[in-house]
Amino acid sequence: MRRKLAADRNGLQFGCLLFVAITIFALLTSAHGQAVSHVESVGFTVSDMDKALDFYTRVLPFEKESDVETWGAEFEHLSGVFGARVRVVRLKLGDETLELTEYLTPQGRPVPVDSRSNDRWFQHVAIIVSDMDKAYAHLRANKVRHASTGPQTLPSYITAAAGIRAFYFKDFDGHVLEILSFPADKGAQRWHDLKKSGKLFLGIDHTAIVVGDTETSLKFYRDALGLSVAGESINYGPEQEHLNNVFGARLHISGLKTQDGGINVEFLEYIAPSNGRPFPADTKSNDLWHWQTSFSARDIANFFRSYKPAYISTASVLFEKPILGFRRASLVRDPDGHAVRLVEK
Repeated sequence: MRRKLAADRNGLQFGCLLFVAITIFALLTSAHGQAVSHVESVGFTVSDMDKALDFYTRVLPFEKESDVETWGAEFEHLSGVFGARVRVVRLKLGDETLELTEYLTPQGRPVPVDSRSNDRWFQHVAIIVSDMDKAYAHLRANKVRHASTGPQTLPSYITAAAGIRAFYFKDFDGHVLEILSFPADKGAQRWHDLKKSGKLFLGIDHTAIVVGDTETSLKFYRDALGLSVAGESINYGPEQEHLNNVFGARLHISGLKTQDGGINVEFLEYIAPSNGRPFPADTKSNDLWHWQTSFSARDIANFFRSYKPAYISTASVLFEKPILGFRRASLVRDPDGHAVRLVEK
């Protein structure tokens, strides 16, 4: 009888310990990796939608997915811009989505003409190409504005990025874009598979943002949103300098991925030079340097109960009619000022 009672007690203790362990694991999983599932889109504000569509569908082969005009209190509360009336166009390249927004009213400010790649408001999307030389020739034929001095091949001493070829250029508003090609031993397998399609421009690999401190940014993107670090690299040398067009550039680069794959997020922390300018504190969503990385979220309200961000929107905004493709959204700033939008479908 005593042995049976002891066995029962041991079994009960084990069961309690197992329950506690499962509960702790569930809490940890909900805090790390469960807030967002993937990057839903990357977008920015443009000055003239018709000119933007000419650039992104003729010079680049994006395809229009939707084209809507909206206004009213819901969008005002989301964007933080009173009196906003906007035209929003979603474009597809492969499986990835680019979202362009033109503020018909009120118009915002242009991208500063002296913007540099180490300024904190810098952001770009990296478009994978199957042939760098052909892609660069195509862009030159269409007279795109250079941001890099030309395509750069990263050297062998940057082990994590050796052999990668890249080039920065700008659209007519000054938004920076990148074309990128991977050697056989780098990049996601899907890009190597897509090379067989015969297409020149394949899709969006990542969006890159300049950060002031990698660890601080990880507390937001990894610990709060749930992204995971996929790789890190210290990039320097003449090729990196001419890619970013920043003399003496030495960067700590971190690649982050979401649990469902798709577009990744890349941190660019400038170890040198350290004179990049901070994100303008008075930035509005209608300013042309406004970019937003949109994440698909399961429960925005629950997320904000455990994390208190710097809001652009009026907390979480419910749309009676999901004309923009989501029923609830919230727009916040990361630690450096970059806009992050969480959406529930």
